[in-house]
Amino acid sequence: MSAQVNGVNGAAASSAAALAAAVATVVFGEALVDDFATEQLVGGAPFNVARHLAAFMAPQLMITRVGADHNGDTIRAEFERFAMSQAGLQVDAIEETGRVLVERTPKGHRFVIVPNQAYDYIGREEALAALAALGTVAPGALYFGTLAQRAERSRGTLKALLSATNATRFLDLNLRDGQVEESTIADALHAADIAKLNEDELQSLFQTWFQLGPNDAPMTATEARSACRALLQMFGLQALVVTLGHRGSVYFGADGSTIDTRDTPPPFVIDTVGAGDAFSAIFLLGRARGWPLELTLARANEFAGAICAISGAVPRDLGFYDKWMTRWR
Repeated sequence: MSAQVNGVNGAAASSAAALAAAVATVVFGEALVDDFATEQLVGGAPFNVARHLAAFMAPQLMITRVGADHNGDTIRAEFERFAMSQAGLQVDAIEETGRVLVERTPKGHRFVIVPNQAYDYIGREEALAALAALGTVAPGALYFGTLAQRAERSRGTLKALLSATNATRFLDLNLRDGQVEESTIADALHAADIAKLNEDELQSLFQTWFQLGPNDAPMTATEARSACRALLQMFGLQALVVTLGHRGSVYFGADGSTIDTRDTPPPFVIDTVGAGDAFSAIFLLGRARGWPLELTLARANEFAGAICAISGAVPRDLGFYDKWMTRWR
């Protein structure tokens, strides 16, 4: 059982009032610390998305929960560094700030996601209060994933938020082994208007969860496209976006449209951590700013590729964003 501390203090309430004039995106989910052997980096897919949006000066409200500990202070410092509203930042007096143990191996990164963390206890009343503080301006989108839905309390808070707004519901699937049940994934897909996932998650979703394709071999391109269409219909989605790494992305619309976007890979790749989060952030940014869909997808691909050329999911130097803001002005 997690004790509550009011996460919307006086400063946060003032921040919410300032945000109310032009909020575009509500982001719900985990803010955590990735614990490497040599360093700690702030992460969590939703928080990565929110920080990118903030860096592009796109109004956003991040709803999450951290512990009253050193890692929580580190995350609060990131809110300040990106000039983000803390109206949706809750502080838990008992549970620790979320942590993921990361081990680099010859086959890539191995993740151990620590259970019973502060983001598992995001409070419903505090979250709804932060949303209500936005006033009469309705958010354009509500971003959510699946990791923060592994626990009943945060899952219930998300459901309350989804019921409280008519914003477009953007699901970034971010499947993590052993963290959520099939019913939670199905409910999330039913709740979403737009779902985004990568091709590994696509394969897992189709073959392991919903048996929409053969489970003894990788799906062919034709099988994958057919299964995507089945997924759109099964869950009543407006759109499904599949990211394909260095090969770009494919957008499937409920109207039968398909948009293939080829990536512009960076000259070198340091790591791919956070590339999907970068894609989601620019997709949401494009929708908020009214960019044409094809341009939005192209820019999302390009920015995701650029993130692969730096270490970590979010640049340490905020000057990284300057050229993008200049080009996309």
